[in-house]
Amino acid sequence: MIPTKLFFRAFIAIILIMPSLALSQDPASESNAASTLFTMFRWKGLAASLLLILSATVILHFESRLVEKLGTVFADRRLLIQKISAFFHFGVYISTIVIVVLLSFKINREVLVIISGTGAVALGFALKDLAASLMAGIMIMFDRPFQVGDRINFGDQYGDVIAIGLRSVKLQTLDDSTVTIPNNMFLNEVTSCGNYGVVDMQIMVDFYIGIDQDAVKAREIIREVAANTRFIFLPKPIKVIVAQFIIDNNVALRLRLKAYVLDTKFEKDFETDITLHVMKLFAENGIQPPAILHRDIEHSAAGQLISRP
Repeated sequence: MIPTKLFFRAFIAIILIMPSLALSQDPASESNAASTLFTMFRWKGLAASLLLILSATVILHFESRLVEKLGTVFADRRLLIQKISAFFHFGVYISTIVIVVLLSFKINREVLVIISGTGAVALGFALKDLAASLMAGIMIMFDRPFQVGDRINFGDQYGDVIAIGLRSVKLQTLDDSTVTIPNNMFLNEVTSCGNYGVVDMQIMVDFYIGIDQDAVKAREIIREVAANTRFIFLPKPIKVIVAQFIIDNNVALRLRLKAYVLDTKFEKDFETDITLHVMKLFAENGIQPPAILHRDIEHSAAGQLISRP
């Protein structure tokens, strides 16, 4: 939804700043600056601007509801619909701001003189955060490190991008919390995107077994379970990578499943389903988790050390 409070705050900031801009001029010209201050506003335009902001709010509210319904009906096109919605929102944001400024203020040479010099510096400091977030939002839309609908990892936050606004990005975490992150933070921090414009996403699930267990059999079980889960995206490959891993100073085998879930919203269901079935089959086939192995050291006749469990 369009940030109506943000527009109101911007209007209040401008109205409060303009008198200081006028007084910052030479004292001999204070009366001229004050008169210019009251003539620069289009009072009828201010009322029209408020009506325009309310209209844009209503339009975007219904547009968001429509996008939500279309995303449910056309699940495979959900991300595309959300991308179009994000560009539509940005178009409404920018056009509303421009029209509101043109309706509310008389932009002429006298106004430009007032906001020049120290006035421009004061206005810049007052609106620097808003301007930085706005420019960062535009860069995000065109540079596209992520898109609406993508599942990203930013700092200690992980979830789906549900909105890219003028001031911030809204993230829906997996515990159903909505996190608001200022746009300019994304310019200096690393963002990891799991799916980048598509619905499916690669998921990694780790399993650990003892170094003396049947790793080949365990690998086959994991592959079979992954291939038969209802959340798997079969057009993309299923891999199980086996590597030695040290847990609490003991060597174990780590079997890492790398497979693609059908839809990002099924990520945790996918992990749960895989884990439950794999652990059940491990138990049926006698494949044990890592354990401390005690070995006796003996000397052979040739003087070599022999390790015997």
